[in-house]
Amino acid sequence: MAIGLGLMLGFVFAKNFDSPYKSASITEFWRRWHISLSTWLRDYLYIPLGGNRGGSGRTYRNLMLTMLLGGLWHGASWNFVIWGGIHGGCLAAERGTGNRARLEIPRFVRVGATFLIVMLSWVFFRARSLAQASSYMASLVGLGHSDRRGDIAVGLIIYQRYYVVSILLCALIVWTGRQAWDITRNISGLRAAACVSVLCLAVAALFTQSFNPFIYYVF
Repeated sequence: MAIGLGLMLGFVFAKNFDSPYKSASITEFWRRWHISLSTWLRDYLYIPLGGNRGGSGRTYRNLMLTMLLGGLWHGASWNFVIWGGIHGGCLAAERGTGNRARLEIPRFVRVGATFLIVMLSWVFFRARSLAQASSYMASLVGLGHSDRRGDIAVGLIIYQRYYVVSILLCALIVWTGRQAWDITRNISGLRAAACVSVLCLAVAALFTQSFNPFIYYVF
C-alpha cells in the first residue's frame, strides 16, 4: 500500500519485503522480512555489539541480544521478549550448524519448518498478554477449552466453497506469482489499465461495507 501510494505521488521506495514466507531458514527470513528494520538492527545493534567478531560464543550472544532488543523495541512486554528470543535462538542455532542442515534436508521441508516457527512466534507477538498467548498455544495442541458453539460458527463461516477457493487462489498467486514491487518496475499501458480496473472494483467493494477501519489502527 505504501509503495503504491508513493508511486502515485512520484516517490519510489526500496523493496521492504522479499517474499519472506518462502524462506528456508530464519536467517533467510530476516534477509527478506522488513528489510529496513533488519538492516537497522544489523547496523545499529548487532555490529556495535561486536557482530561475529570474538568467536562463536560472542556471535551467538550478539544475535540473541539483538533480537531480544528488537522485540522490546515493539513494546515493553514479555510476549515481545519471547518473540525476539525465539528468533534470536534460531539465528544462533543456524549459525552453529552452518551449511550442514541445508545440504542434508530438502528445501521444501526447511521452508515448511521455517514457516511453522515463524507462525508460532507470531502468536506471542500478536497476543495481548502472556496468558492469552499461552492459552492460544495450548489450544493449538488440543489442550485448551474450546467453545463448541463458537467452533461450529467459525467452521460454517470459513469452510464455505467461496472462502476455500479464495484462499487457495491467493496461495497460488502468492507462491507462484511475481511480487507487486517487481511488477511496478515495468508498468505497461495494459498493466496500468488492469490495475485501475482492480482499484475501481476495490473502492466499489468498500462502499458495500458499513465499517472499514484503517489497517494500521487495527494493528
